[in-house]
Amino acid sequence: MKNFIDTIKNIWSIEELKNKVLVTLGLLLVYRFGAQVSLPGMDYTKLGAEFAGNFDNGLGGLLNMFTGGAFAKASVFALGIMPYISASIVVQLMGIAIPYLQKLQKEGESGRKKITQITRWLTILICLVQAPFYLWGLGQLGVPDAAFTIGKGLDFIIPSVIILVAGTIFAMWLGEKITDKGIGNGISLLIMVGIIAQMPTAFVQEFVSNSGKPMLILIEIVIWLAIILISIMLVMAVRQIPVQYARRTATGGYEKNIFGARQFIPLKLNASGVMPIIFAQALMFVPSAIAQGLGTDSSVGQWMAANFQNVFGLWYNVLFAFLIIIFTYFYTAITVPTNKMADDLKRSGGFIPGIRPGGETGEYLDKIMSQITLPGSIFLALIAIFPAIVGNVMGIQQGWALFFGGTSLLIMVGVAIDTMQQINSYLLNRHYDGLMKTGKNRKVVA
Repeated sequence: MKNFIDTIKNIWSIEELKNKVLVTLGLLLVYRFGAQVSLPGMDYTKLGAEFAGNFDNGLGGLLNMFTGGAFAKASVFALGIMPYISASIVVQLMGIAIPYLQKLQKEGESGRKKITQITRWLTILICLVQAPFYLWGLGQLGVPDAAFTIGKGLDFIIPSVIILVAGTIFAMWLGEKITDKGIGNGISLLIMVGIIAQMPTAFVQEFVSNSGKPMLILIEIVIWLAIILISIMLVMAVRQIPVQYARRTATGGYEKNIFGARQFIPLKLNASGVMPIIFAQALMFVPSAIAQGLGTDSSVGQWMAANFQNVFGLWYNVLFAFLIIIFTYFYTAITVPTNKMADDLKRSGGFIPGIRPGGETGEYLDKIMSQITLPGSIFLALIAIFPAIVGNVMGIQQGWALFFGGTSLLIMVGVAIDTMQQINSYLLNRHYDGLMKTGKNRKVVA
């Protein structure tokens, strides 16, 4: 505890780092404040229990979680930052097939700026599609007419669509400003803060429902902490591939030749992060949509509605886990360029002992990635479906069970680790011990 307090003091003693932390906290506060502001023409107090109940559990609960509760409050940030995430995924996938995007990816900083601009415009297009559907869905999900203070005509729809699109663009701008002026990845922090905002309410509901069973609450907390530890291990686990350099020159006031210097290529066990879960989660809305299209008169529609609209159901999670494993292989294949890694290694004069440089090295790296991706994808799938396991086996309420795994937990763990590493690098650059270290401050020697 003392080391933690000392670390906080060290952060506050570095003016640049302190300003970055304050900017980050301030912009996150603005985002959370905006999530509480209802759309003009909507009375939040009259949305009704039927509408709110759609976002307590199931798919609606997941949607509401990623927007920090704004989705269920008809907020100006109701669409959240997810349209930008969707646009980023689409642009990234299109980069595989479209030569123009491939060319931009190779142009460095200028190409990255053009890709960012394309992503922004695509975000607006996605919002223009999602916003009218969201407004139309308010009435379908049980919002009474009394909640629409100026009616549901065009004088409400058009301004609301503009406000929802502007809300997403403003949230995107906040995320980019956090990345540029603050600490950590801004977009990821916005998602994480929205998820964390739902955690106290979910835990209080679970605590109240088991108020006479303190031992059960303690067991749940222990299991939750154990899952967090496993998630950290999954995020940080790497397979180190030894690399040897025949000759390298180091300069430190003088030059010397280093013969046989050995380093490592770290291949992550889970190189795809949470993207396979996000892809799979997006596709899991398809069976529900098909069930609604077939209607309750069809036996197939009834079966699909019963089995694929419940995120804690058996068949839902079997299909969900299968899709995660498939998408883990797919996303790893397109984001880990083993052939490019082999070419870069060859140009820098490095080689893997026992493996011929060039194409043979690329094949070896690809083989290793395939081998470690299998256990990584299985672990990822197990963590993704673990909320359903604890919900059905232990009887944990669905709102609290969602925090025992899945996208929400992995996002929180991944973003927390990334932010800590950035803070740690600032502290180490100033000769302070970081969050990953223990011990006393190092003195700067002039």
